Amino acid sequence: MGDGRLLQVNVSAGVVPKLPVDEARVTHAGVEGDRQREVTVHGGPHRAVSILGIEAIRRVAAEGHPIAPGTTGENLTVSGFDVSTLPVGTRLAIGDEVVVELSGPANPCRTIRQSFRELRYGRLSGAAHPADSRMYARVVSEGMVRAGDRILVRQPTDDSAERFTINDRLDRAERESSIAFWEAGREAGLDVNVMDDGEIAAAASSSLPGMAFNIALGFAHLPNLVERALDHFATHAAAGWVIADDPPWPGADSDLTFARWAARPEAVAPASLPDGTVVRELRRSEVGPWASVVVEASGMSPEIGRAWVLLEEHLARVAHHHRFVVEVDGRPVAAGSVHTHHGVGWLRAGSVLPEFRGIGLQRALIAARVEHALRTGCDLVGASTVEDGASARNVARLGFERVGTRRSYPTTGVEI
Repeated sequence: MGDGRLLQVNVSAGVVPKLPVDEARVTHAGVEGDRQREVTVHGGPHRAVSILGIEAIRRVAAEGHPIAPGTTGENLTVSGFDVSTLPVGTRLAIGDEVVVELSGPANPCRTIRQSFRELRYGRLSGAAHPADSRMYARVVSEGMVRAGDRILVRQPTDDSAERFTINDRLDRAERESSIAFWEAGREAGLDVNVMDDGEIAAAASSSLPGMAFNIALGFAHLPNLVERALDHFATHAAAGWVIADDPPWPGADSDLTFARWAARPEAVAPASLPDGTVVRELRRSEVGPWASVVVEASGMSPEIGRAWVLLEEHLARVAHHHRFVVEVDGRPVAAGSVHTHHGVGWLRAGSVLPEFRGIGLQRALIAARVEHALRTGCDLVGASTVEDGASARNVARLGFERVGTRRSYPTTGVEI
């Protein structure tokens, strides 16, 4: 990997083009003096700095596009190496103080369309043109940067970047799966208020207490936006939980720790079934067995159980959501679902009736859903379990690897 130079430092109040400055301070929150207009799809500690190479700018300009340093919103215009082709986890030591770590490509949005002929801003798409994409970076060491600073390029030294990428994919799948569940509740006429804004999402319900309908996701990556979750819960008079890595506000205490698991579906071990037992996917029109088992196995209150029964009909229509049951001699005794999203199968709601636990039904249910994810083209499957619980032991036995931790932070009594 070759080294390079910092050609230009660019900031703005939230518009493009970003304009050059002689120097700026780079912090874990971003470049001081810079703002983003769409804060739920840009910014945050894992997207603190955006970077684009002058080599990519010149290639795009040569096609007749009116692009120049800063016009597509990058904070740092660099030269001497193709930053777009570097692997996630690569570190750039800039000047005497700053070190950033590449966290992923920055998907283009219509805000930058004026930099392209016929407004074709997809020219910077990492999927279509991986050599010319802007890149996001998180800040490892804060400090000042100046135009002309030398940049030292350092290869990734461990698998932390890969784990970050895996967790990012799992987060997206979990969020889409949860939104589908909440929206099914709304369509069933339940008091479920959904916030879906870019990479953060939340549900709030004062009449349906508990985490299923009162939870906020996406704040592990965007803790700077946690006030949006707190405001959502306050607006709907709901006691909720924010899911994050670290305390998302001063003094926040977690009440539950979740282990996050991932596996390549082809590597998950098969699971045997006792005689007389079958696992099958329910048809879209087949409503009732799944919710009944989940409600009974989980010991839900009557009001929450009724909500699950009512929403199942609407959840069954969701194209990417698949419900499974395990039957013993024709009786449904275990149930779970899998939601597929952009190549990820996210396992949800695995439940076994108490009298049928301990004979391997949950492992069989997991294996069946993983097999389904593989058949539908998923290259990754994931799950969230209570730390050190029975579900955690089962996914580990089947070959899942623990890739992270999330914690729930109750919002009761928190003032914004």
